[in-house]
Amino acid sequence: MSHTVHLFIPCFIDQIYPNVGISTVKILETLGCDLVYPREQTCCGQPAFNSGYWKECQSLAERFLTIFGGAEYIVAPSGSCVSMVKKLYRDLPLGESEKRALADMEGRIYELSQFIGEILGVDKWQGAFSGKVTFHDACHGLRELGISETPRRLLQSIEGLDYVEMHRPDTCCGFGGTFSVKFDEISTEMVKDKARWAEESDADYLVSCDASCLMQIDGYLKRQGSAIKTLHLSEILWQAMSSE
Repeated sequence: MSHTVHLFIPCFIDQIYPNVGISTVKILETLGCDLVYPREQTCCGQPAFNSGYWKECQSLAERFLTIFGGAEYIVAPSGSCVSMVKKLYRDLPLGESEKRALADMEGRIYELSQFIGEILGVDKWQGAFSGKVTFHDACHGLRELGISETPRRLLQSIEGLDYVEMHRPDTCCGFGGTFSVKFDEISTEMVKDKARWAEESDADYLVSCDASCLMQIDGYLKRQGSAIKTLHLSEILWQAMSSE
């Protein structure tokens, strides 16, 4: 059975990591989904929300609900942005019609790995990838959406991939959006720990479901001259899938 998926491509991916969006498209098309990309989509409002600008965030939330209302499924390669819509929109002073639209949408919006596992029912990933891989749990995906086992199961099923768990994979990388700007010294100490644990795992690649975390970790690793490469989950899944 084919599913119609409305793609939600967050700001970080649109502006900085377009390959993540491209990989997401190719994966979902290969898995048989019919894709719709609403061109009028914009930011979900998370940066404004986290900075206390709830009025500005409310207008973005209302826009999002209008643009994606009626979609069979909404999928984004970002647990952070999905959790903003699915969990944190509830805290905004929305009108009654918007609240009803949100309640209807909450059961139809998914982070990519969630959708692959829970809706498409994929447990074993096809293809091959060579290298030792570790996984970083992004905070919103883990704590708000419960994303943990599915990405690991997909990675571990890839032929040739040597999966290794790093120490404290669920510890925050220190990004937190504007947190890393306002509290840069604390943020740096947090990513320093994350980078050290990644190094200790002896992994060739660090993978996560959120591009914002990867930007934080990758930036620190590169400044330290580390050989570890960072990849979004969609990128490694597509590289494996396209190897066949």
